[in-house]
Amino acid sequence: MIKKFIRKILGVKDKKAARDMTEPVVLTAAEHGIDPKLLSSNAIRVTSSLQEAGFKAFVVGGAVRDLLLGVKPKDFDIATNATPEQVKRLFRRAFIIGKRFQIVHVMFGQDLLEVTTFRGAGETNAPKDEHGRVLRDNNFGPQHEDAMRRDFTINAMYYDPATQEVLDYHGGIADIRDKTLRIIGQPEARYREDPVRMLRVVRFAAKLQFTIEPATREPIAVMAPLINNVPAARVFDEMLKLLMSGHALACLQQLRKEGLHHGLLPLLDVVLEQPIGMKFVTLALESTDNRIKAGKGVSPGFLFASLLWHQVVEKWTAYRAAGESPIPALHLAADDVLESQTEKLALQRKIGSDMRDIWSMQPRFERRNGKAPYKLLEHVRFRAGYDFLLLRCESGEIDMDIGEWWTAFYEGDEIERERLLTSAAQGPSGGAKRKRAPRRGPRNRGGSDNAGGGDGGGSGGAGEQ
Repeated sequence: MIKKFIRKILGVKDKKAARDMTEPVVLTAAEHGIDPKLLSSNAIRVTSSLQEAGFKAFVVGGAVRDLLLGVKPKDFDIATNATPEQVKRLFRRAFIIGKRFQIVHVMFGQDLLEVTTFRGAGETNAPKDEHGRVLRDNNFGPQHEDAMRRDFTINAMYYDPATQEVLDYHGGIADIRDKTLRIIGQPEARYREDPVRMLRVVRFAAKLQFTIEPATREPIAVMAPLINNVPAARVFDEMLKLLMSGHALACLQQLRKEGLHHGLLPLLDVVLEQPIGMKFVTLALESTDNRIKAGKGVSPGFLFASLLWHQVVEKWTAYRAAGESPIPALHLAADDVLESQTEKLALQRKIGSDMRDIWSMQPRFERRNGKAPYKLLEHVRFRAGYDFLLLRCESGEIDMDIGEWWTAFYEGDEIERERLLTSAAQGPSGGAKRKRAPRRGPRNRGGSDNAGGGDGGGSGGAGEQ
């Protein structure tokens, strides 16, 4: 009774809440049910090397969350009490990176693992901007303080491959079982330290189909403008993770629901309110999600070209109405959109170049005579432009016959191609009626550029996967 009274005075609800601050709940293999076969051999190699050198080492964060959900993690992060310099000395290909947080990248071939030193609770002395965002903090500390520094309870668990034990400091296991997303600590303070956490809430809620705990959700609407204070490169990195999560459509819907889309893709609301625009964006995101779930590559250039296309179309129409010829008008429209979004989203030069190529090809698909189609086939980004064309057809923006003609031309032999060119030259009423090509969508095709096949994505922040 006295203990209960003391806990009530101190604001501690139960023993578990008091214990979680410094001592973890330890779950055995039989209790947590993680399948060791889902672990990366290189993650085991890193943790065992650190442990053999006398350090603590655990798989941590999103990887543990995914393992508990029975999903093979895409990335494995390691947390240790070894300093970055000590970690670097243990591995042949190890590189210390980062200003805000020092991280060690350990490379095994093309496999990259992030190794972070346990963070201490030294935030009060860390350099911050006028809004409270932490600018630099490499204060190291004990493991329980590292757990407190992590963003959400489901990302604050540690797995030791050697003992197969999970250390849970903040009730993450219970929240995973309850499908609840809960921030650690005081939500307003945690969002102020790093406003990107608000975007992460949305991504995890949509990806995992978890419910955001009320206290975690409530400050978001008021604090959303703080994202404008985050460096554009970090926002872009998080947006890329969101759009390439395999749940892009659900993530964007959640962004709008929480009022976080303003300043990121501010005209997305306008697009989604227009029937053709909504269908186009929905098809593009569904195509992206399907490819990611199938383990196929997705190009950021194709994805952003799709999301911003109707901004280009709007400006393209305006320039043409002002007297510009179609092709120059399109280039001016593309310049306007890229200039605006590069500033807001820190679009990389290659991504912007890919977007421009995809957009500028679209009028060329209407030229179906002479050598023009053959020249377009040779374009290095033809497949991306072609798949973009099919999205436009499928959404109802342009006639489906154009996409079907190009599908037949692309897949046909020389005789079939010449027949198609003759048919196109004679017009809709001339020539023999050809057999309609099967309707093909970008998500059903292979190839490095299809639906944006290619490289993309970025590394996460320290301990926040």
